[in-house]
Order: sequence, then structure tokens, then C-alpha cells
Amino acid sequence: MLDAALRDATNSVEGRHEIGRLASAVTKSESAHGDHSGGDEDEFERISGAGVTLYLASAWILPLLVAITFHEAAHAYVAFALGDETASKRGRLSLNPLKHIDPVGTVLLPALLLLMRSPFLFGYAKPVPVDFRALGHPRRDMVLVAIAGPVTNLSLATLAALGLRFGHHLPPVAQDWLLRNLLNALAINVLLAVFNMLPIPPLDGGRVLLGVLPRPLAQALARIERYGIAILLGLLFVLPVLGRQLGRNLDVLSWAVTTPSNAIRDFLMRFAA
Repeated sequence: MLDAALRDATNSVEGRHEIGRLASAVTKSESAHGDHSGGDEDEFERISGAGVTLYLASAWILPLLVAITFHEAAHAYVAFALGDETASKRGRLSLNPLKHIDPVGTVLLPALLLLMRSPFLFGYAKPVPVDFRALGHPRRDMVLVAIAGPVTNLSLATLAALGLRFGHHLPPVAQDWLLRNLLNALAINVLLAVFNMLPIPPLDGGRVLLGVLPRPLAQALARIERYGIAILLGLLFVLPVLGRQLGRNLDVLSWAVTTPSNAIRDFLMRFAA
């Protein structure tokens, strides 16, 4: 599907066939359906062994680090602008990835999803500390702080989609690596935005609900926040495994994330065209 969308978006661009083949290769690496063209195989015959692994890994790691870093920094900057200095005092008002990396969410979880051949790849960083009592209008500002991360990811995804139109101007060697990064950046940022807007605290979507629901409902939802990570891990890992044992597809989280993600990604490709 991404291959077709990319071909549509580059229909009037010189070199569109090379970009289409590249999209097919990257889409396959995302567990999407599609044939692997001979052009990519010929190209990577020039790179061997560990070189191929490093080359492909760099095209995933860089977009993932940028997506996660900007997501968390957006929370910190908006909270600071609205009156809370907690993140600033703890050094989180920064675009330095080392300030935001979480060993589990940034390294281990994406690696496990890759090993399990999950239909989507995502990660998370260390949560940005926010003292909602320090905000000028706590309930309203909680919503603004929460949506800052997903909005930033969608902005980065839009920039990546637009960048795909102009990558063909680069030399062939740089062009391939850059287009892989842009395709992965598009996919990762959309997935992060959609996943984080799931209405489960402590995800951003849960924070938004806490800010807009009537107080009695918000208080009830807040009580399950301590179990939020356990709920997510159960939906991510336990439920799909249980479903395979029962011969049923219980991977509801993948459906809830990939369906809107694919729609948004296709829209951005058409928008970029």
C-alpha cells in the first residue's frame, strides 16, 4: 500500500521508478505485503554482511531517535511555556536524545517487536515530568501538554512525506539512504502519534481524556493509570499469544493502531503530491 501511495505521490517526479522500488523494499521490512524487486538486490550486492545490517539499521535508528526525542521535548517545551519548570530543572528541555532515551522503551521494546515480527514498530522514551498544579489552567493545559507530542510527530511525518518528493536530486548513493530514512520516519512518526493517542493513561490520549471528561469520570480513569503499562503489555504481547493458542486473532491493539496509521500515512503521501 505504501509502495502504491509513493508511486502516486511521485507520479510527476523524475526517477519515480527508483523511488517506487525503494518503497517496496522498505515496506517489506515493515511486514507489509509486496514483492522485492531485483533492483534492490543488485544494489545491495555491493554491500556485504555486517555492512548491510549497519546500513539498514541506521535507516531505522535515526528516524526512531528523532521521533522519540522530538515527541518528549515537545511535552517539555509546552509545559514550560504554560508555567511548569519541572522538566527544565531536570534537564529535559532539550533535543539531546541522551536526555530522553529509556533502556526498555527505546531499545528493548522495539527490539522485541522486531523479533516477534509485529506488524508495527514503536518505542517510547523516559516520561517528561510535569507538575500539573504549576500550570495556569491545569485541566486545559494538561490537554495541551499531552497533544504536543503526537502533533509534533505528525508534523515530522508531514515533513518526511514532503522530503520524498525532493530526494531524487541527491547523488544515487546518498539518495537511497535518505529515502529509506524518510520512509521510515514517515511510518514511525505516524505510528507514534496514533499509539500515544490511545485512550489509556499514562499515554497522551489518556491524559487528554483526563482533561476533558467530567471530574467524576476523570477521577475513575485516573485510578487505572498505575495499571496502564501492564494493560499495554498485555494487549501487545499476552493477548496475541493467547489468540494464537486459541486459533483466533486477538491482536486488537495492532488493528487499533495500524488501521488509522495506514490511513494517515496514505493521506500524507497524497498531500505531499
